[in-house]
Amino acid sequence: MTDQELQKLVEDISSQFFAVPFRHQARFNGRLRTTGGRYLLKSHDIELNPRHLQEHGMDELVSIIKHELCHYHLHLAKRGYRHADRDFQLLLKQVGGSRYCQQVGEGRKRLPYRYELACKACGMTYKRKRKINPSRYRCGRCSGKLVLRELKEPVFS
Repeated sequence: MTDQELQKLVEDISSQFFAVPFRHQARFNGRLRTTGGRYLLKSHDIELNPRHLQEHGMDELVSIIKHELCHYHLHLAKRGYRHADRDFQLLLKQVGGSRYCQQVGEGRKRLPYRYELACKACGMTYKRKRKINPSRYRCGRCSGKLVLRELKEPVFS
């Protein structure tokens, strides 16, 4: 699907479900990773993740478009356009949009714990995903000095 086809689809959904025309730009943004789409407050444009169309099909994309159009129309009408606002929740339910989108790809990648800080005084250990300078920190239990150790096998948890 091209950006022109997407623009036409968004305009059609807006007029069909909201009875108000969509007068701004709708486009795919391949850099979106953890979200299905986003509504840009300053430009009033809508960006959508193309991977949702590839992995989950047209129904999922239409549901995401309805969600973003709820933000769009409520913001322009100066009503509650945020997720927690009652206006947003009611309009989303009324048009049949989804509150959450499905995960694409592997989703968020969880980093393993690769390092461990150990207290010299009490032996308390702290797992870390990133390497840090232990001389800048102290033990939270006894305020003793910490030693950094690299784990032989990364631990996921």
